Amino acid sequence: MKNYIVFDLEWNQSPEGKSNSIERMPFEIIEIGAVKMSADLQIISQFHRLITPQVYTKLHYVISEVTHMDMGKLKAEGEPFTEAVREFIQWCGRDCRFCTWGSMDLMELQRNMEFYGVEIPFERPLYYYDVQKLYGITAKDGKEKLSLDHAVEELGIEQSRPFHQALDDAYYTGMVLRHMKADAWQPYISMDYYWVPTVPEEQVTLKFPTYSKFVSRTFETKEDALADKVVSDVVCPHCRRMLRKKMRWFSLNQKQYFSLGVCPDHGYVRGKIRMKKAENGKIYAVKTMKATDETGAKSVFEKKEEQRKKRHQRSDIKKVKRALTPPASGIRRQSL
Repeated sequence: MKNYIVFDLEWNQSPEGKSNSIERMPFEIIEIGAVKMSADLQIISQFHRLITPQVYTKLHYVISEVTHMDMGKLKAEGEPFTEAVREFIQWCGRDCRFCTWGSMDLMELQRNMEFYGVEIPFERPLYYYDVQKLYGITAKDGKEKLSLDHAVEELGIEQSRPFHQALDDAYYTGMVLRHMKADAWQPYISMDYYWVPTVPEEQVTLKFPTYSKFVSRTFETKEDALADKVVSDVVCPHCRRMLRKKMRWFSLNQKQYFSLGVCPDHGYVRGKIRMKKAENGKIYAVKTMKATDETGAKSVFEKKEEQRKKRHQRSDIKKVKRALTPPASGIRRQSL
């Protein structure tokens, strides 16, 4: 049976802002904290390391205010990232499942590992539990993304530790996980997107109790992705039947696309495609198919109507601009 590695990272960034950040590593990890939990969610071990920054050697003021960390402590008590992360991987062991609050920690961990040339030993695709998402699904409507301290307060967990320090946040994340019913959250596993499929054979389909998710291979453009039949197919998340499109894919912002199908057995099925950029700069699609009711179907129609209005507005603006632009003047050549 797998252990659960519930971990949290604190990181620094360029004090001068994004323009002075290193693209391959916008955030440099300065602290790793983790608790190892058994299959029945009992804490059996913990891990904590401070890391001396090598890239961003001055703390961003927001990081300093939130974490109460200072560079003097990091230099005095920290160790190189390469040593800390290798110790962390060894401590995790082979038979484990990562758990984090939100989706960024695993991504930034791997970015830092690649930047420093540390081998990434994780399985591909890498599955993990996003406890923030799980709490939203089991305690809310699935759309809210609450902060960790808010969830801790709602669940009545004793706040005996500070927040915004890696080991303490890992502990609280583990406590939130323990307070939720395992059979309610265990089916909702997440896939980390640091690695994404590059060929059709690697594409991933995940089925959940209420929806299905498809992660495509990479494409050069989003137009190429939408032109791919597997990406654009509308499929029932329950019976996997190919559906007739009641509404073809459309977009409001060129990043999210929506569609509506009808299953003879399960009714309306709402489709959503999110276009994402992979680490290599290429585009991949994450398609979600979810059975819905009349209200959900109506919301798709409303989005389509909103798209129509925006398109007409853009067309009207172009017409006005053309009408206000004076014709190009020229000098007619006179014959001698």
